[in-house]
Amino acid sequence: MRHTTLVYLTLLAFLFGGCGQKDDQQDQQQPKLSVEHQENEPQAQSELTLLPVEYKELKNWYRDELMEAYPAIKYSCEQILKEKTAYLSNTEMKIPTAAYRDVCEKFLNTEIDTSAELRFFIDKYFTPYLVLDKNNPEGKFTAYYESSLEASRTQSDRYPYPIYGKPRDLIEVNIGDFDDRYPNQKIFGRIDEEKQKLVPYYTRSEIEKMDLPAPVILWANDLVDLNIMQIQGSAVAYLESGEQVRLGFAAHNGRPFTGIGSILLSQGLIDKSQASMGAIRQWLKKHPDIAAREMSKNDRYVFHRIADSLAPVGAQNVPLTAQRSLAVDRRYIPLGALLWLETTAPDSTPIQRLVVAQDVGGAIKGIVRGDFYWGSGKDDVLEQAGKMNAVGQYYIFLPKTLEVKDGQAQ
Repeated sequence: MRHTTLVYLTLLAFLFGGCGQKDDQQDQQQPKLSVEHQENEPQAQSELTLLPVEYKELKNWYRDELMEAYPAIKYSCEQILKEKTAYLSNTEMKIPTAAYRDVCEKFLNTEIDTSAELRFFIDKYFTPYLVLDKNNPEGKFTAYYESSLEASRTQSDRYPYPIYGKPRDLIEVNIGDFDDRYPNQKIFGRIDEEKQKLVPYYTRSEIEKMDLPAPVILWANDLVDLNIMQIQGSAVAYLESGEQVRLGFAAHNGRPFTGIGSILLSQGLIDKSQASMGAIRQWLKKHPDIAAREMSKNDRYVFHRIADSLAPVGAQNVPLTAQRSLAVDRRYIPLGALLWLETTAPDSTPIQRLVVAQDVGGAIKGIVRGDFYWGSGKDDVLEQAGKMNAVGQYYIFLPKTLEVKDGQAQ
């Protein structure tokens, strides 16, 4: 059912994030899209609004090669069928998992071979909604990519920098395990034996100076490339033996992320014309001593694992699809949701295409905010992904079984 009025989903801010219901209570109910209101909780500073639209309002909808997004949809649907939560990804926008699961089952059991057939399927089972933040559809869209670096299985003068796996003393606490009002809200720390309490985990500068209780999975030859891999979350490691090893995200230390571009700008070391990732990488490599000092000011440290997938794996635990996967703020946008993205590439080419929310990022915060996965590669991909910083908007596709009215589905 299509609607011509604005549908308001007013989100509430909580101490740690969104609120949830117990799965065994909600799985028996009919699908409802809702936002739960908790008494005595402060109002959020931002308001998520959904405006139902017609498909003809989506720019390039009838020309997009939708089959390029088919693998991404397939991966996400297979993952959604495994979800046991009442609401998809347990975001503050409560999309019943059962509603998306029903459509995913139909998708996986339907033979779809062309973009036209996929377009027909989406049109049949979904309604597009423009996502707004306080009635503003515009937000910031950047890009990321799978980086590369040179590495070795053994330490040497040429390969002195450890690539750590997840530390043995890193503790991850899901707040939702203690209070189901706060699903998907986590803190990270370690046990201070002397104080017998959980304390924040070591910062980047502390980790770089200590003998960390963590496995070293490889040794890198360049500190700048190691840092860029941590920013991107994954990389292809080219070993001195000629092998190629894919490194994926394993964990992080829970500390705040500060972009190296922001650090260099704040210190007056570069100007705005040098603020693309490609230019920053070149600057850092030309000034290794300054680079080491300034990069250590980013407290966030990412740990990796050797991945056996053919592509990097995102936060939804599915392989990412180049230029069809989007990192979002999971507080608002559920992982696995289909989105229609409208923004601009660094060369001013319009990006108007179907994407799937499959990843998150430390700097990806906000209702209308996305990080476009550009793909894998070296400097050519970095040049494109690193320069992207555009204004754009997106639409979310909700199953038509959800009748949205007055902020709740009936």
